[in-house]
Amino acid sequence: MFRHAKSVLAASVAMLTIFVSVDAIAAEPFDVVSSRDSFVDLVQGRELRRFGIRLTVTPDGEIVGRAFGSEVTGDWDWENGYFCRDLFWGGEDLGFNCQLVQVNGETLRFTTDQGQGIYADLTLR
Repeated sequence: MFRHAKSVLAASVAMLTIFVSVDAIAAEPFDVVSSRDSFVDLVQGRELRRFGIRLTVTPDGEIVGRAFGSEVTGDWDWENGYFCRDLFWGGEDLGFNCQLVQVNGETLRFTTDQGQGIYADLTLR
């Protein structure tokens, strides 16, 4: 019985270590992407991914891909330090929005409404 309790304790400590490590990684700060050139350097020739989403953002202002089985299309430009996009998903017009872009390693964070709204993290592949 003592061996079982010791195993459970060891497993618990290992899991706690993993959770603390994940939290430490998640707490690393994101850096603001402040220019069009910096943004293009990050996305050129790469795909942006998130569960159910695969997008390509081209240097010439096009957005193409798929999200949850439907086609995604749109246009983008860089305005006053923000990624501004006009986006369509399937038949739905998602509208125009300027977003703050931040980077942390291979993760890009897009925050709606010039950084005041909700955010989505996408992985560069």
